Amino acid sequence: MKNRIREIRRELGWTQADLAVALEVSRQTVNAIENGKFDPSLPLAFRLSRLFEMPIESIFIDEAGGD
Repeated sequence: MKNRIREIRRELGWTQADLAVALEVSRQTVNAIENGKFDPSLPLAFRLSRLFEMPIESIFIDEAGGD
């Protein structure tokens, strides 16, 4: 699943470490999610949504393309 986490994080001026602390995960986890090597759990996706104050659909892109 593609995502806009790196883009949004950079717009906010945050490092991966900053985001990791805010989400209570490791910096390696943030890196893996940003690089598409790991899909976050639903609770983590909701935490990202609340932290970025954006709907989940604005952060994650459905590659399947269907509704």
